[in-house]
Order: sequence, then structure tokens, then C-alpha cells
Amino acid sequence: MNRRHDIDALRVLAFGLLILYHLGMLYVGPADDWKFHLKSSYIADWLEQPMLASSFWRMDLLFLISGMAVHFLRGRLSLPRLAWKRTVRLLVPLLFGMAVAIPIQPYVQGVDNGLVAPGFGHFLLRYWSGGPWPAGAFDGWQFGVTWNHLWYLPYVWVYTLLLLALLPALESPVGQRAIAAVHRLRGWPLLVLPALPLFAYNLLLAARFPQNHALIGDWYAHAGYATMFFYGYAIGTHPALWSELARLRHRSLGLAVCLFTAHLLLGRMEVFAGTWPASAFAIERLGMRALHVFYAWSAIAAVLGWGHQYLNRPFRWLPYAREAVFPWYILHQSVLLAMAYWLIPLKLGAVWEPTLVLLGTVGGCAALHELVIRRTRWLRPLFGLDAKPRAVRIETAAVAQTQAA
Repeated sequence: MNRRHDIDALRVLAFGLLILYHLGMLYVGPADDWKFHLKSSYIADWLEQPMLASSFWRMDLLFLISGMAVHFLRGRLSLPRLAWKRTVRLLVPLLFGMAVAIPIQPYVQGVDNGLVAPGFGHFLLRYWSGGPWPAGAFDGWQFGVTWNHLWYLPYVWVYTLLLLALLPALESPVGQRAIAAVHRLRGWPLLVLPALPLFAYNLLLAARFPQNHALIGDWYAHAGYATMFFYGYAIGTHPALWSELARLRHRSLGLAVCLFTAHLLLGRMEVFAGTWPASAFAIERLGMRALHVFYAWSAIAAVLGWGHQYLNRPFRWLPYAREAVFPWYILHQSVLLAMAYWLIPLKLGAVWEPTLVLLGTVGGCAALHELVIRRTRWLRPLFGLDAKPRAVRIETAAVAQTQAA
């Protein structure tokens, strides 16, 4: 199977967007609506619109790409090997990250809240023993430990095992007909029909099960993310469907811009909601939900279409970035919050502070990955990498084949 460079590039760019999003969480306002582990004193309400524009679809895109990864691996591995490979690749970094990379996050949040005493060494020993902690000390205090931004890993693992359990049915004649129906989507149905289940989840589950990232009881998130994960597996590398996404890229982008603009305008009308009759308010709420969901899917379709059109080529930077993305994902929020914890008290201003936080985050992740992680064989699997770099494995295989000949 030929490597799909556009999907690799989209995965790298999506995780890059995640770094910018978490940087924005330090500064976006209103602060009461955008809670984060730390908040700067330089709150900018204008950031709310660009943050919303990406927050509606960025995680859905990552789950869709993760479903594609199962599609690629299925062509090379048996079901037991695939289950084992994904379990090791996802859960080992999760456990290591929770023990080593994550603790700085609850520490700085707890100290900032005044509920954790300064002194990281003492905190770490208490954290490793599971607490207990004062109520509200940090996100996840009630569990003793937290996985914070690494919640994505156990979710992907669960969806992977569920998908693997369903693969015999999906690979049956009936299942193949269902996937073929997805592959036949063209034109406006491709931009509308996949969003209908997501809209149904929003209506039925969103209010009852707000997202908690705790895995248990997170039913609205599971419904949406698992569906996107399945979409990724179903889309796979089907050439006609990808060509259609590329053909529709202008239409999907225009639709996304119109829907998001309508969402913003309708949201601004809520200031008059107190004078509306109950029926008008219910219609407005329904419209907001519909615009949210259909905007998210059209934005994802646009990202996939434009990406396939312009990113499906072997960029020189892509192999390195493809390897770096997992370690950077594990490290970035811890490095970012450590930088923010150090810089926020200095009151450097609304330009210098976020600039230095971003530069410190990128520089810290780059240095740790390049100088430590990728050069240390036993450390690589703890960050989701193969024990041997790809180039070394290819060279070893070539030498073995030469000797056998």
C-alpha cells in the first residue's frame, strides 16, 4: 500500500494546532467560560471566535485520522497482532506520561489555586501515592492522579478494540455493502449525511452527558468520537471518495465559513433571549446545535479535501515530523504550563508573554525529542516510538536479506 503523505501531514498539522489551542486556553476569555489549569492576567475576549472555530472539529479530525490508522494496519496485521500493537503503542505512553510527564500540570494548577504547597519533589511523592488532595486542587483531584490531555489515548484504545471486535461483521458481505455505501457518497450528500448521526447525538446526549474526559459516563463524547473513528476506518484510502472530497473542497470550505458565521450571529442574538417566548428560544437553541454540528463536518471535509489536493507528496520534513508528533503530543502541555507558571508572574505584557510561552514550548519539545527521546532506545517506546528508528530497521532488514542471499 502506497503511503498517504496527506494523511501523515494532516496528523502532524492537527497536533500542531493542538499546541496553539492549548496556548490560547491561557489567554482566551471570558475566563469563567474557558477554564484551564492556569490563566494569564492578559485575557483576550476576541480569542473566543478563533478558538471556537477550531474547537468544534479539531478532536473529531484526530479521531477520524486514528480510525484511518487502523485501516492501514489491518492490511498488514492479523487481528490479535493489531490489537496487541495498538495496546502497547497507546497504553504504555499513557501510563508513562501519567507518571512522568503529566505531574507538573496538577502541581502548577494546585499551587496556583493555593491548595498545594510549593515543592515539586514533595508533591511528586504524594502524587505517585495517589493523594489524597484537597477538593478542587487540580483537575482530576478526586482520582488522586490525572491523565489531563492524554485522555485521547485511552479513548482511541477503547475504540480500536471495539472496532477490531466488529471487524468480522464489517468484513462480511453485509458489512462490505455498508462501507461501499459510504464510498458511493458524492456531492452534497457527502457534506450532509455523515453529520446527521452527530446531530442526533447532540440532541439526545449532549445535555445529559457533558464531556468529562474521564472515560466513564462520557457518553456524548463517546458517541461522537467513536463515530468519527469509524468514519476514518470506512473512508480509508478509497481513491474515488478522496477525489470527491478534493473536488468538493471549495464547496465544503464555503459551507463551513457560512455555517460558522451564522452560528456566531445567532449566538449574538442570545442577548435578547430574555424577551423571547419559550418557543422562539427553543428554536434558537436547536439552530445553534445544528449549525455547530454541520459546520464541524463541513470543516473536516474541507480539511480532508484541501489536504488531499495539496499535501499528498513526500515533503522532506514529513518523515521527521511524523516520528516527532507522538512525543510532542505527550510533552507539549506539560512544557507549556511549566513555561506559563514561570512567566506569568513576571508580567511581561500581552505580546511578550504568549510569544515566550510558545517559543519555550516548541523549543522544549524539540530539544527533549531530538536530544533525549529519539536517541535513547529504551525511552522511545515510552513515547510511542519503535525501539529502533525506521531507517535503522530498514537498513537491518536489508543487511539480513543480503546475508541470506
